[in-house]
Amino acid sequence: MLIIDSKDCENIDKALKKYKKKFEKSRTLLQLRDRQAFTKPSVRRRTEVLKAIYKQQMAAGKLD
Repeated sequence: MLIIDSKDCENIDKALKKYKKKFEKSRTLLQLRDRQAFTKPSVRRRTEVLKAIYKQQMAAGKLD
């Protein structure tokens, strides 16, 4: 649960902006989307390895 401390004189738009930023940083939406469908551990591991390989190739400049 996210709690936003807002002062009485603070505008509601600023409080909403703080809430949205905090919500995005907590990555709650990504977790919900990830939990919608079950992915096998082997598939999850394979995608992580492929992402790591891609990142290494980008850092080395092999991919354009």
